[in-house]
Amino acid sequence: MRIALDAMGGDYAPTQIIKGAIRALEKVGHEIIFVGDSEVVERELRSLGVDREPRIMVKHAPESIGMDENPITALKSKKRSSIVIGLTLLKDGQADAFVSAGNTGAVMAATKLILGSIPGLKRPAIAVMLPCRTGRFVLIDAGANVNSKAEHLVEFAIMGSIYAEVVLGKERPKVGLLNIGEEDVKGNSVTKAANNLLRKLDFINFIGNVEAKELYKGVSDVVVCDGYIGNLVLKVSESAEDYVSYLLEKLYTSDILSKIAFLLVRKKFVKLKKSIDYREYGGAPLIGVNGVCVIAHGSSNDVAISNAILRAVELVEARINHRIKSYFERLTEEHVVRTEERISIIATLKDKLKKLSRFENLEGS
Repeated sequence: MRIALDAMGGDYAPTQIIKGAIRALEKVGHEIIFVGDSEVVERELRSLGVDREPRIMVKHAPESIGMDENPITALKSKKRSSIVIGLTLLKDGQADAFVSAGNTGAVMAATKLILGSIPGLKRPAIAVMLPCRTGRFVLIDAGANVNSKAEHLVEFAIMGSIYAEVVLGKERPKVGLLNIGEEDVKGNSVTKAANNLLRKLDFINFIGNVEAKELYKGVSDVVVCDGYIGNLVLKVSESAEDYVSYLLEKLYTSDILSKIAFLLVRKKFVKLKKSIDYREYGGAPLIGVNGVCVIAHGSSNDVAISNAILRAVELVEARINHRIKSYFERLTEEHVVRTEERISIIATLKDKLKKLSRFENLEGS
C-alpha cells in the first residue's frame, strides 16, 4: 500500500510531517510518497537522519498552498501544488490514499474536482472522532457542507454508520440526528424531514434526535448534522479540551501540596490529557469521494500525522469506499423500483380514467 503525504501542508511542515511519517512507518509495512518541493523534502530527510529505504519516495511538487489562501483561487493558480499532485497520484492509482494537514478548503475542493463523488452520492462529508463517556463517537458532517438538505443528512447518516463500523468495530452503530430536542416534532423543516426519512431506512440503526447536551454521554455512536453546525461543535470541543487541560495544570501547580499531589497522579493526568487530545484520533476522512482522503488538523505534530496515516491505512484495508458504494447502489435500486411502481400505478390510473371517460361518453350518446 502506498500513502501519498502532503509534505508541505500544515503549520509545522515539513519537519513534523516527515517525523510523523517515519513514526507511522515503524508501525506498518507500507510505503510513503512525500509530495512537495523535492529539494526541501530531501534536505529535511537528511537533517533528521532518515535513511532512504525503498519504502520512502519523493514526488516533486514545486508549489504549495498556504493555510490562509483562498482555496479556489489557489487551486486555479497553483496546478502543481502538493495537494493537486498528491490527489492526482491517488486518482491515477499510483497511491492508495492521500493525507494532508494543509488548507482544508483547498483539499476538499481539489478532492471533489479531481476524484469526484461516489455514484449516487450528492454530498461528501467530513467525519471526525470525538471522545465520550463510552469511548468515542463519530460526528458527521464536520465542515464540508455549510448548507444541507434533508436528503444530504440521510447520506451523512449512512456514511457515518459505515465509518463507525470500521473505526469503532460495531456491527450496528447507533445513529442520532443532532437537534434542539429529542421529540420528532422538534427542529427546523430540514431536520424534521431528515428524521422522517431516516426512520424509513431499515439498514441503519437510527435512534432519533439527539440533543447537544447528550453528545459526550455516548448515547449515540454517530451524530449527524449539517457541516456548519458540525464545525462549530468540533471547534467548541477543541476549545473545551484546551480549557480542561489548563484548569488541571493550574490546579496541580498552584502550591507545593498540589505539586506533590501531581507527582502522585501524573501518569493518570497524562492518560486523561491523551484521551481528550484530538491528535490521538488521527485525521478526519472526507467520506463519499472516489478515494481515501484524510484531512489532518492544521497544527498537527508528528503524533497527529502518524495517526492520520494509520487512519488512512485502516480505511483502505477496510475497503470503506466499496462498502459505501454498495449501500448507495442498494438505495438507487430501491428508488428505481419505487419509481417504476409509481409509474405503473399512474399508468393504471390513466387507463382506468380513459375507460371511464369512454363509458361516460357512450352513456351520454
